[in-house]
Amino acid sequence: MQWIGALLFIGTTTLVGFNISTLLTERPKHIRQMKNALQILEAEILYSQLALPDVFATIAQQIPQPANSFFKQLDESLKQHNVDLYSVWTKHVDSLLATSALGASEGEILKQFGRTLGQHDFTQQQKQIHLTIKHLDRELDEAQDDQYKYSKMAKSLGLLCGVFIVLLLI
Repeated sequence: MQWIGALLFIGTTTLVGFNISTLLTERPKHIRQMKNALQILEAEILYSQLALPDVFATIAQQIPQPANSFFKQLDESLKQHNVDLYSVWTKHVDSLLATSALGASEGEILKQFGRTLGQHDFTQQQKQIHLTIKHLDRELDEAQDDQYKYSKMAKSLGLLCGVFIVLLLI
């Protein structure tokens, strides 16, 4: 009976290590998705000159999850309710952070961008998009470094911590 419990404990800690490793692997992908979405946003604003809800719908069709659902929710919220763009943006950024591997720093960058969205002329808006992409590039480099450094270590530590604790208790 002890051995079954020990194996279950080791399996659980190993899964925790693999989950942490998965988050570290997905974070750069999600940052790239947001960068792509911002590039599409820039093109749609400058060339199509569509309204923001329509731009969000267009972006949602072109990018994968979880950024896809973020822009879908923005589109739906803006079409259903006559509310402040920044409050809707902030609310949906918070839900994006909860459902994706994006970190708090990416969330802050997106929230800062949301403050300026729709507030300026085309040239200033384009500059704001480029600035946000630059900040996301910096975070992408950091996320790739973290993935390289810590992904394998998280998997190994999950297993080794489980084995160590089981050995201490037996």
